[in-house]
Amino acid sequence: MKRLLFGFVFLSAILTVKAQETDSTGKKIWKKFDFSNRANDHFMIQYGMDGWATTPDSTSPSGFSRHFNFYFMLDKPFKNNPHLSTGYGLGIGTSNIFFKNTYVNLKSFTSTLPFTNVSASAVDHFSKFKLTTMFVELPLELRYSANPVTPDRGLKASAGIKLGYLINAYTKGKDALNAEGTSIYGPTYKDKEYDTRFINHTRVAATARLGVGNFSVDFSYQLTNFLKVNTGPAINPYSVGLTLSGL
Repeated sequence: MKRLLFGFVFLSAILTVKAQETDSTGKKIWKKFDFSNRANDHFMIQYGMDGWATTPDSTSPSGFSRHFNFYFMLDKPFKNNPHLSTGYGLGIGTSNIFFKNTYVNLKSFTSTLPFTNVSASAVDHFSKFKLTTMFVELPLELRYSANPVTPDRGLKASAGIKLGYLINAYTKGKDALNAEGTSIYGPTYKDKEYDTRFINHTRVAATARLGVGNFSVDFSYQLTNFLKVNTGPAINPYSVGLTLSGL
């Protein structure tokens, strides 16, 4: 992550020098353009894979854990170098972490969040089980556009952070099975349990994007712990996905 941020700052410095070039009359090239209403990622939708870093085997997710995020953004180009801009806004970030033969008991009265192994041959269990969290988020990006006049037609890159506040957390089990693996209530049965007591209500994540036009690959790594202090192991969620942007 440090190397990525250093490289982005180095690239920004080179582009700033380049933008100081003047035309034959001595005027700066970019002054003739109006960038105030340009389309440059004012709306973003993100979807992709989620994971937990640095977790013990007893709490490791399994299956295709995934996220879905959407943001409304403002874009402010640098006055002397419209290749660069700052993007900031507001949105919602959701994460669905899946488990196999593991029951995450959000409603527990214990001091730490239980991750209980429920072997298919031992006790009643769910055929599918997930932990869902939802945050309201404030993303902040330093952006680069290779084509500052029409950013949706060129290379794009960004690096930044996003600040989040927890608004919901729940687990959902689907299709309850008995110890013999027979469905108890039928395959459409679902059970949800809501509680935010163990989850860290605030989060800070480092972010990065790289792409062309309206499509890019995004990456994020949560710098703060997923769980509150002394309520479980150190968990740093990360995500890799695709961003569709426009407007």
